[in-house]
Amino acid sequence: MSIRDQVKDARQAAYRMAVASEETRNACILAMARLLAERQAEILAANETDAERARDAGLGQSLYKRLVLSERKLGVMIESLESVADLPDPLGTEEVRRELDAGLVLSRVRVPIGVIGVIFESRPDALVQIASLGIKSGNAVILKGGSEARESNRVLHGLFVEAVTAVDASLSGALQLVETREDISAMLELDHDIDLMIPRGSNELVRYIQEHTRIPVLGHADGICHVYIHPDADAAMAAALVRDSKTQYPAVCNAVETLLVHADASSMLPAIVDALAGVELRGCERTRAIVPVQTATEADWQTEYNDLVLSIRVVDSLEEAVAHINRYGSHHTDAIVTASEATAARFMREVDSSSVLWNASTRFADGFRYGLGAEVGISTGKVHARGPVGLEGLTTTQYRVCGDGHIVDDYAEGRKQFTHRTLKEQSGS
Repeated sequence: MSIRDQVKDARQAAYRMAVASEETRNACILAMARLLAERQAEILAANETDAERARDAGLGQSLYKRLVLSERKLGVMIESLESVADLPDPLGTEEVRRELDAGLVLSRVRVPIGVIGVIFESRPDALVQIASLGIKSGNAVILKGGSEARESNRVLHGLFVEAVTAVDASLSGALQLVETREDISAMLELDHDIDLMIPRGSNELVRYIQEHTRIPVLGHADGICHVYIHPDADAAMAAALVRDSKTQYPAVCNAVETLLVHADASSMLPAIVDALAGVELRGCERTRAIVPVQTATEADWQTEYNDLVLSIRVVDSLEEAVAHINRYGSHHTDAIVTASEATAARFMREVDSSSVLWNASTRFADGFRYGLGAEVGISTGKVHARGPVGLEGLTTTQYRVCGDGHIVDDYAEGRKQFTHRTLKEQSGS
């Protein structure tokens, strides 16, 4: 089947998925979870084939870590599916209800986007997150995983299509799998058929997608994240948070890459360095005068290592820390360690990033940890969705107007007047 035919199948399935009941969509997701539990041996065998091929090809360590599955990872994937099924249904949620005039009412509700193309590298667990969120939000999804995870993705996709088909065969086209580079090029040309592209992967992948399609693109190119240590920070807390932000899983986009330490907090540096045993450290000259680390260059401030490497810079003020982050960061995730609520509030207000944290590890910037059930990616843009993109980010809005024979001419000629009376305001407004 050609890519165009797959997308046409997805479009038709998207129309049906958009009107499927919440119970049907949840049943599809829970059926996926059951098959993951029942067919673990099949999944792990396929993944081992991918892992062996990756080892032979010399795949980079960070990508290899993302590729390899285990029983523990499968357990997390099952938990993620179940949590997505438990989330409130976003479809039909009424955000605004307004009386335009007596008997003439406007509402704004959440509806699916339609057909979403997602391109991701290495991580077969990404397929699970994307598929479940796509179904829950009433969309159809075109999945393009990395070639290094080909066998894993084939098995997972096959199981998920089996699960959806068992619930409602008419929805089976909502999950489509494509595999080649040529497939990507073909997808990017289908701007009339695909509503949104979401690339998850390297800087090069994201920029390629952004530059080669007219389809709207949601995502982030870099994950250059920072932790800033203010002078009044608790020293033990600072060391623990930096260690977790760097070493808990260094191969991901929300791992810290640069540590900023206020000059008046530089006495904390030796303990922080001790906590970072096994991490290659690179520092500015002021850092190197305090602790023995390699020399950091200008390029280090602009580098996403995705590895056990950390750059360190001593700064003289909160203002300098914020300026460094806004200049060199990728607007992804940045944290401050301080005892002062006022200082934290200022940092969070002035740092232009999709997630800002106070006295918490950067690793919390994640859809599952934010209670979104899972995520299709993290967006550092400011249009449509920002930060971890979960269910709400996969929906858009529709205005609905209900009247009783109302005509505009009555208002244009002054026979009637608009009331514009708010009946329900958007949550959080």
